[in-house]
Amino acid sequence: MAEEKRKTDYNNAWAEARELIWAHRKQLAIGFPLMIVNQLAGLVLPASAKFLIDDVIGKHAVNFLLPLAAAVGVATLIQAASSFALSQVMSIAAQRAIADMRKRLQAHILRLPVSYFDSTQSGILISRVMNDAEGIRNLVGTGLVQLVGGIITAIVALAVLFYLNWQMTAITLVVLLLFGGGMAVAFKRLRPIFRQRSAITAEVTGRLSQAMGGVRIVKTYVAERREQKTFAMGIHKLFRNIASTLTGISAVTAFSTMIIGVVGVIMIVFGGRAILAGTMTLGDFISYVFFVGLLAAPLIQIASIGTQISEAFAGLDRIREIRRMATEDANDGTHSEVPTLVGDVRFDHVWFEYKPNTPVLRDVSFHASAGSTTALVGSSGSGKSTLISLIMAFNHPQQGTISVDGRPLESLKLRQYRSHLGVVLQDNFLFDGTVGENIAFSKPGATMDEIREASRIAHCDEFISEFENGYDTIVGERGVRLSGGQRQRVAIARAILADPRILILDEATSSLDSESEALIRDGLRSLRSGRTTFVIAHRLSTIASANQILVLENGEIIERGTQPELLRLGGRYKQLYDTQYRAEQDQFINPGEDFTLTEEKGSVKVAARSDSSL
Repeated sequence: MAEEKRKTDYNNAWAEARELIWAHRKQLAIGFPLMIVNQLAGLVLPASAKFLIDDVIGKHAVNFLLPLAAAVGVATLIQAASSFALSQVMSIAAQRAIADMRKRLQAHILRLPVSYFDSTQSGILISRVMNDAEGIRNLVGTGLVQLVGGIITAIVALAVLFYLNWQMTAITLVVLLLFGGGMAVAFKRLRPIFRQRSAITAEVTGRLSQAMGGVRIVKTYVAERREQKTFAMGIHKLFRNIASTLTGISAVTAFSTMIIGVVGVIMIVFGGRAILAGTMTLGDFISYVFFVGLLAAPLIQIASIGTQISEAFAGLDRIREIRRMATEDANDGTHSEVPTLVGDVRFDHVWFEYKPNTPVLRDVSFHASAGSTTALVGSSGSGKSTLISLIMAFNHPQQGTISVDGRPLESLKLRQYRSHLGVVLQDNFLFDGTVGENIAFSKPGATMDEIREASRIAHCDEFISEFENGYDTIVGERGVRLSGGQRQRVAIARAILADPRILILDEATSSLDSESEALIRDGLRSLRSGRTTFVIAHRLSTIASANQILVLENGEIIERGTQPELLRLGGRYKQLYDTQYRAEQDQFINPGEDFTLTEEKGSVKVAARSDSSL
């Protein structure tokens, strides 16, 4: 879904621009004098044409030839040196500013609340960091300096042209202003099309990547033609975009050619008459031609850079909008230190809602003592994941209090508190790196002995040892080179290495077969020892040893107790347990039974898993 366009708030953008310009004032202070020297040196060559033709050639003043050539040579060297220095000072300053802005923006975005990421497309955020920051080049780099330099050059050239022939200049100026206006319109219309091309290309390649990566699903559901049609539509959209830009560029080229021809006609007619009338020398005419070029080039440059600076302001406005958002740890300076954590967690009449007047958790109260295991059970949408989200401080309750070690969670320094957490989530996200790096993600600087010990407990070492490169094996994007069970075990090893005081297991064994689950259950048991653990269970058999089981429905705790207590109660938990037990027994008794013949049993099994797994 495309991002909605909005008007640029220039107050926001200008505030951001002032900070940037002030931060790089030293480079700009060097850049502007260099630019003036560069522009003035560039005037020597066109000005020398008059003296060469009228004096050296026309009057045979040979003694002026070498000094004139020397002056042009020195001016050229000065122009080249100042141009190089200007590029080094301003371009490098601009790239440093872009790099700094990207680092600050990325750091700020990562500290925003999880709710922001839930409501904002990742592609938009990437665009903010990479594309919007790119625009500041035109403010602290050569763009702003070139804009000022172009204006100065245009003013000087215009003054010389009026001095040489004011009548011809007046007519030429009208044509060049029309040219500059046309270029400004062209740049304004073409630049968004070029920007759109990158978005279309990303969309098409992204879909193509998904189709290639999910080729088994595509083939299973005979979706080749659908994917072909989707890709063809994207390619056609890209073709139309490229065709539009080619048409626009061709029109600009044709318009430029026409303007050059018009200016040429004006100079031939009026210049020729002035030379014949004796009011203008041949040297004046040649110099006039050079200075017209010096006037036309800045007009095009001003039109282009002006549009770029306008876009830079739009990008700065969007950047400013994000940077003004409060980070989730904004108030950490006033919060309590959390050097150690026992892990005593208490919910006291907690209410939470994502949308107004639609509670997801309703008056939830429970106590998880330090070192205990609390299991969460309930149907999909009952509030289990939301409860876990509150414990991880991804969200905060609208009513009630969550306390940790007797202190309100919201009063603790967020980063310090989370450093005591360990998680194995439903989505076992792995980074594109080695197995060892992914395990060590929870503890930077961990030794290989520590990584191997965590792997041994999580039973990762069994499959890692079979890899040719061992712990240096690349897992691929999101861990695609590992099986689901292997990814899950790596995630468990990552949590083990973190040595957390509060452990959160969100279906930690959901991707494992029975044999692997039995192996890992021992590892999890030792991991849970002495740690406060919260478990969202996929298989109810895995939570038999939990100190308390909370059964949630519609955001409320309807039952609580140990597994034997809940089974004796004969309520909702027993219903879920019996349903799942029957389904597992049916699967065990009839392992080879055809699916079409066990449709009813299959649906019972699915229902049991959907009730108990989320």
